[in-house]
Parts: sequence; C-alpha cells; structure tokens
Amino acid sequence: MTQTPKNIAIAGSGLVGSLLAIYLRRLGHTVTVFDRRPDIRTIRFSGRSINLAMSNRGWKALREVGLEDAIKEIAIPLDKRAMHLLDEEVYYQKYGKEGEAIWSISRGVLNRRMIDLAEEAGASFRFNEKVWDVNLPEAKLYTGETEKSEWKEYSYDIIFGCDGAFSRIRHKMQRRSRFDYSQHFIDVGYKELTIPPNEDGTHKLDKNSFHIWPRGKFMFIAMPNLDGSFTCTLFLPFEGEVSFENLKTKEEARAFFKKYFPNVMQDIENLAEDFLSNPTSAMVTMKCFPWTYWDKVALVGDSAHAVVPFYGQGMNAGFEDIYVLNQLMRELGDDWEQIFKTYERKRKPNADAIAELSYRNFIEMSSKTADPMFLLQKKIEKRFSAKYPEKWIPAYSRVTFSDRPYAEALEIGDRQEAIMKEVMAHPQIEEEWDSEMVEKMILERL
Repeated sequence: MTQTPKNIAIAGSGLVGSLLAIYLRRLGHTVTVFDRRPDIRTIRFSGRSINLAMSNRGWKALREVGLEDAIKEIAIPLDKRAMHLLDEEVYYQKYGKEGEAIWSISRGVLNRRMIDLAEEAGASFRFNEKVWDVNLPEAKLYTGETEKSEWKEYSYDIIFGCDGAFSRIRHKMQRRSRFDYSQHFIDVGYKELTIPPNEDGTHKLDKNSFHIWPRGKFMFIAMPNLDGSFTCTLFLPFEGEVSFENLKTKEEARAFFKKYFPNVMQDIENLAEDFLSNPTSAMVTMKCFPWTYWDKVALVGDSAHAVVPFYGQGMNAGFEDIYVLNQLMRELGDDWEQIFKTYERKRKPNADAIAELSYRNFIEMSSKTADPMFLLQKKIEKRFSAKYPEKWIPAYSRVTFSDRPYAEALEIGDRQEAIMKEVMAHPQIEEEWDSEMVEKMILERL
C-alpha cells in the first residue's frame, strides 16, 4: 500500500533519526531533521562514546534500504569474547555458531556516514537548532538559540522524536494525563579511553575479539577500530572503595591500571591521560508509555526506551523500531493513527525485555565471566545446543543472532536458566558435564 506524501520533522540527527529519515524519504515523504548540536561531520567526537555492536536486528534494518554493504565497510566482525582475567592467560569464548559475529563500529564514524546517506536520500538537516517546545495536537515545533530567545515556529504533518534518553519531544508528552514514565540510573558510570595502534598501524590486541577485563563490581572493555586503535570503556562505581570518586590524580589512575589491568601496561600513560581528560558519564534505563500522540507524534529509539549498553542492543533496538514502523506504513497506508497504535503495542513489551536483559548482562560480564562454574554452565549449554539446536538456543544468540522478539528471549532465557540451576547443582557436574546423564537431565526438564 502506498502513502500520501507528508511533511515530516525528526528531532535528533543521531543514528536512529538519520536511518528513519532514509526510510521516510524512500516512501516519498519530505523530511527535515533538527538537532541542537553542530553537524557531527565538522567536529571532533565528544569522548562520551562506547563503540557500537551491530548485530542481526541492525543489519536487517539496514539491508531493507540497501545499506548493509556500505556500513560493513566501516565495521569489524568480532566472533568471540577475549577474557582478560588477573594472573591468567587470555581466554577466548566464541559468541555463537561458525560465522556468527557482532560488528564493532565507531559511533562517530557511523553517525557521519548515516547523515551523508540521509542527505543523499533527500533529507534536509538543520543543525544548531534546538527544539524547545512542541504543540502535539497541531504537530508544530518551536526552535531557538536559548529557552528565552525568540523562537521559530514550524508546522508539520507528523513529528518523530529521535532525540535520545532526555528527549524534548517526550518531555512535552510527559505533561499529558495518564502518561507513564520512569528513569533509573545505575550506580556505575563510564569513561571512554583509547589504546592507540602499533607504530605500523596494526592492532595491539586481537582485532576480531570483544575484549573484557572482568573485575567484579567494575570492568574494562575494548573494541577495535579500522585505524588500528581500540575504543575502550571503563565501567566503575561512582562511589566506594574502588570508584571514580577515589581516582582524582594521574598517579592514582596509573596505580589503578597497573593493579587491575597489568596487560595494558604499555598504554598506561595514555590511559591515565584519557582518564583525567575525558568526562565521566552516567547510564540510565528509561521507560515510558504511550509512545505516540494520535496520528501526529511518535517516539523512536532511546526517546521511547533508553537502556544501559551491556547487551549492545540500544542502536539495534532503535533500528528495529524503524523496521517495524516501515512494515506498518506499507501495510496500513495513510492510517497513521493505526500505524502508531500498532507500533507502540508491538514494540513496548520488547523494549521492556531488552532493558531487563541489558541490566542483567552487566552482572554477567563484570562478575560471572570470571567464575569457573559459570563458564562450565555455558560450556554445557553450548554442547547441548549444538546437539539439539531445535530445542535450545542460548539467550545471547536469541537476542544477538536472531530477530525473534526480545520478550521471547527473556521468557525462554528465564526457563533455561531455571533448568541449568538444577543441572549445575548436581554433585558430580564438574566430572560429568559432558555425559549423557547431563543431556538427559536437560531433556527431561524441557
């Protein structure tokens, strides 16, 4: 079904806003994208980034508009985790089956490319123009330099809020009666750090691995870039014995890296320098409902469902929002009210599920990946899954390497975890983990 061309505004020129602009242009709509920030293509990136992990859902959304190959040019496939435990050899864990990988992409590099592609598709961008207010019933936007300066008024047929976890569009929707909203900050913050390339431009660590240094209540991760560097992220409590509040000087930062991350010693000066100069950022889970206002306004991506980054699904979930919206637009034509109602009803349970899964994965990545019994459990699951692929798909694979609903991954994952809890309680599990007896235990409980 075709749609009558509409004049559409998008607030936010990030990854989700740019991809949505491309989709809408393909359907024949006029699209203007507003952003309070300068054009990211003209500035150095902010130092508040975690490299992105593109997986199946993201690639599916890009493939639909013919962009998969163009984006793979700026991405590196990671088929395994590299676990850096204290006083032990690096331990590698394959992510999935042969050929399954997540893809590391620099957020800044991808965002620049997506804006270029959106402009090529015919979208218009208005940078340094902050949206201060929105008239929801009439789909009018008000922009200006400051909250007290003179505002410009723009009229549109439809407005999409893609302006992030602290969305101005959602802020206005929150004032409506019966609008549910919650935000939860975790007590762990993050800092972006860098491991530069070798002098010959090669990577200092294995370039096809997602590197994790799990240390209980905190952890360090590194993801590769095309130029041979690694974008690293230190996740650390804001307060406490080992925390951001207790690391104030270069000497303290240097001692911290030396004690907990000895195999990055060659870059300790650089890391300590980054530690002091780069900002400490917070992480929030944000939930709200409804996501739409009649046939006039809709929230997409983080503005509707911000999640913590520990499953690498924030961007993938936002791209999947767009894929679902596109299906509904093609199916329902000009019935925008029905498009929006169906969209929010389909996506809300999945957004809540990935929020829960993302939070849990921090516990897994920082604490459990260094636990021998946890590693044994994963080994048993992998062996059973290889033998009975139709009966057991690990939760991580359901989320990352499929496009099945996040809500399904959470529900089935909980059932699988309950089964494995019983299996791991068997007194001889360490000796008999690969026996028929363990297989039988799992089969009986499925």
